[in-house]
Amino acid sequence: MKEERYIRQTTLKDFGPEKQQLFAKAKVMVVGVGGLGIPVLQYLSAMGVGTLGMVEQDIIELSNLQRQVLYGEEDLGKQKIHVALDKLKRLNSETNLKLHDTFLTRGNALHILKDYDLIVDASDNFATRYLINDACVILDKPFVSGAIHGFEGQVSVFNYKDGPTYRCLFPSAPGQGSIPDCNENGVLGVIPGIVGTLQALEAIKVITQTGDIMSGVLLLYNGLDQSIRKIKFPTVLKNKQRKELEPAYEPVLCEMEELASVHSLNEQMNEMAHISIIDVRTSVEYAQEAIEGSTNVPLNEILDYFSTNPVEHPTYFICQTGIRSQQAIQFLRPRFPKTPMYSVIGGMAAWLQEVASTRNKS
Repeated sequence: MKEERYIRQTTLKDFGPEKQQLFAKAKVMVVGVGGLGIPVLQYLSAMGVGTLGMVEQDIIELSNLQRQVLYGEEDLGKQKIHVALDKLKRLNSETNLKLHDTFLTRGNALHILKDYDLIVDASDNFATRYLINDACVILDKPFVSGAIHGFEGQVSVFNYKDGPTYRCLFPSAPGQGSIPDCNENGVLGVIPGIVGTLQALEAIKVITQTGDIMSGVLLLYNGLDQSIRKIKFPTVLKNKQRKELEPAYEPVLCEMEELASVHSLNEQMNEMAHISIIDVRTSVEYAQEAIEGSTNVPLNEILDYFSTNPVEHPTYFICQTGIRSQQAIQFLRPRFPKTPMYSVIGGMAAWLQEVASTRNKS
């Protein structure tokens, strides 16, 4: 190892040559070489990780270039994994790069992941996230998870020692189409870079045992106000005892009973139905525009709030676009399995566009 190359790290207090050696011996697998995976790969390689694996079989398209900044216009139509290999080799020739030119599937996941110390989930779909989780539990591997949507992102470390798994936070995948991906709702180009860099940092911390590992903590990042919030969640022991993969990981049909349109909510309000409306946006968002009679419980406070305020009536959860409200139900469903809970489709954006003006006139 060229000592001068990493001197800015090895002279850093609480890191030093010893942790650099740990980093140089580590084997890290990154699943997905897109918006999240690219900053993870670039930073881990640049900082001197020993072995870096990549799983990907997608090709580079023009729409990728807005956020997948490792690629250029000359790379259009080429396979991501091979372009990434070439550019990462030029970044740091000391890193051992291993390619897995395939998508991660039920049939190959255990074989591919077994030889690595740490997995980084940089995928873009729920099926792969649950597959990675289950494979890591079976293999007893920790993994760093990241996800993005629009201006927002989230990061956590799962299955780390005695810490919780992804299923402890999200027991089952949402229905197909109930949470739009970035192909449908878009994503600001810089957001994957921020979230991916946070994933890289957590990977470094896990490998070198530096700082507080975000095990049992979900970090929520909002690019619009540059806010970071954290939600703590416990280990559910049964989720640590998995012995085999699920028969399939394809998305399931949407559970429509947990979704409600803004017009359905409006009808319930007009009929003076005995319902509760919980707005899970931040207090800043809530102060700007909110539904009359709603209660503001920011998503990062949802578990604490409902530990002393049971869900006793049909409850409608609303956020800005319908993403955080779905997460709120996932958090609360295990605690209140029989209480009707609904995520308002499209959130306040849909309410303001389709309903608010009508209510103001009436």
